[in-house]
Amino acid sequence: MIQINNIHKAFGNLKVLKGINMQINKAEIISLVGASGAGKSTLLHIIGSLDKADQGEILINGNNIAKYSEKKLAAFRNKHIGFVFQFHHLLPEFTALENICIPAYISKTSKKQAELHAMEIMDILGIKNRAEHKPNELSGGEQQRVAVGRALINNPDIVLADEPSGNLDSVNAQSLHKLFFDLRDKLGQSFLIATHNEELANLADKKIIMKDGVIIE
Repeated sequence: MIQINNIHKAFGNLKVLKGINMQINKAEIISLVGASGAGKSTLLHIIGSLDKADQGEILINGNNIAKYSEKKLAAFRNKHIGFVFQFHHLLPEFTALENICIPAYISKTSKKQAELHAMEIMDILGIKNRAEHKPNELSGGEQQRVAVGRALINNPDIVLADEPSGNLDSVNAQSLHKLFFDLRDKLGQSFLIATHNEELANLADKKIIMKDGVIIE
C-alpha cells in the first residue's frame, strides 16, 4: 500500500535520513523506535508530505507524491493521510465534534454528512457523549481521542502518529494503545507510530528500530 524507497534528508551538513526503505500494508500497525535524533519525526513528516526528501520516493497506492504540485499535494494529504501528535493541536474555540469535522469540511464534505460520520467515529472512540464539549472541558485522554477522530474522519490510507501517548498518564496511554488496535481490527486502519513507549512498540505488528538516520532492525 505504501512504499518508501531510499529516502535521504539533510538539514545543512547534518544528514538526518540516510537511505530509508520500508513498506506499510493495509491494516498494519508499525512502531518506529529509536533515541531522540534518530530521524523518526523527520521520516513521518516526509511520509506525510509535510516535508520533502532530498532523494528517494514515497508511493501511496502507486501514487508518487513527490511529483505533485503543492495544491494537489495538500488535497491528497487531506484525504489520504491522518496525523496524531503528542500535543493534540485541537482548536480551543471549537467543540470536539467540530474539531473532528475540520478535515472533512476542507475536503468539501457537506456539514450534515461530516457530522454524521464524526458521530459514528466518536461512538467507536467512546466519546460520543462529549461531542459538544470544547477541549478545555475534556480530559487529556479525551482530547487525544478527539485528535484520533480528526485523523480518521476522511478514511485515510495511513495514520501517522508522533509520540501519541507521550503526554498521557499510564492509564490513558494504555487505553489509547488499545484503541489503535481496535481501529485496526474494526476499520482496517494502518498506523505508523513513532514512540518511546516500549509497551506500545512491542505490541505492534512490526517494530522498526532507527539509529542515526538508518533502520538497524
